[in-house]
Amino acid sequence: MSEPIHLTINNTPQSAEVEPRTLLVHFLRDQLGLTGTHIGCDTTQCGACTVHLDGDAVKSCTVLAVQADGCNVTTIEGIGSVEALHPLQEGFWESHGLQCGYCTPGMIMAAAGLLQRIPNPSEDQIRRSLEGNLCRCTGYHNIVRAVQYAAAKIQG
Repeated sequence: MSEPIHLTINNTPQSAEVEPRTLLVHFLRDQLGLTGTHIGCDTTQCGACTVHLDGDAVKSCTVLAVQADGCNVTTIEGIGSVEALHPLQEGFWESHGLQCGYCTPGMIMAAAGLLQRIPNPSEDQIRRSLEGNLCRCTGYHNIVRAVQYAAAKIQG
């Protein structure tokens, strides 16, 4: 039995029918084709599925799509474009904050949540904020540099 949901995704109103057990990450990827939100673990360990739900960074593998009914969801596709990268996307590019790139959307979304709360975070605040996001390729040094780059750019 499907349930109707109505939410705004990347500033676009969406309505859909979902099974009550459908995870938000599967709804985004499978029903809407927003594949920038990655599935890494389904157990909230890796952070590859991080999105913003009403402005808060959340791991979408632990949120049911029906729980997002009435909410605003922002995915990696909603924060920048090829023509106009978000400062975090630019920071990851300029600071070599990625290798394979699998964790990058989740890292960027988690970092965007941090920069909304703390516009000029310390290195320690950045590292603590990203603790719930795993990267198996880097030593996190360039990821921290990418967030610092973005913070400086946003600050002007």
